[in-house]
Amino acid sequence: MASQTQGIQQLLQAEKRAAEKVAEARKRKARRLKQAKEEAQAEIEQYRLEREREFQQKQQAALGSQGNLSAEVEAQTRKKLQAMQGGQARGKDRVLRQLLTLAWDVRPQLHPNYRLSV
Repeated sequence: MASQTQGIQQLLQAEKRAAEKVAEARKRKARRLKQAKEEAQAEIEQYRLEREREFQQKQQAALGSQGNLSAEVEAQTRKKLQAMQGGQARGKDRVLRQLLTLAWDVRPQLHPNYRLSV
């Protein structure tokens, strides 16, 4: 019976060691997965930054030439707006005089459809 108890004890110890090895293997696997994930994240971030830098350079190259065009268009627009405002100010007095003349100069006339009743 002592040998059976001793055999059972050995089996329990062997099972315990196996469980510890499995647990250790799982921990190692989790560490490797975590490390691989971190490395992948760093690589992705580096790739994203590189692409972002390239995009910024291309955007600057494209917008650099458009920046001058934008300033020119804005200056032309300002000139046209000033010209319109000046024309409006010059014509304002003349139009007001015409409107007032039409309002004050009333000439009474009979409507063409009006019939005299006899």
